Amino acid sequence: MLPDLLSVDYEIFGRVQGVFFRKYTQAEGKKLGLVGWVQNTRAGTVQGQLQGPRNKVKEMQQWLRSTGTPKSEITKAEFKNEKMVDSLEYSSFDIVK
Repeated sequence: MLPDLLSVDYEIFGRVQGVFFRKYTQAEGKKLGLVGWVQNTRAGTVQGQLQGPRNKVKEMQQWLRSTGTPKSEITKAEFKNEKMVDSLEYSSFDIVK
């Protein structure tokens, strides 16, 4: 039986640009076997989408909420459009410019 696959959009607020946040997020996502993307926004936040097994997505959400990179200061993490998916829409975890 296939695991429950979850898709969720995220936006992270605080000091999250210029501190390798995207690179760490990509590495953490890959480590957990997730797919999706991450990018900086003009508003100074980092946003993206996660997809993968529900328990791994939840683990990544916790990482985004509280861990981040050594130099980042996360003030808020918003998660939206959480939904179950039948299959993954991405083949890897990418940094979007």
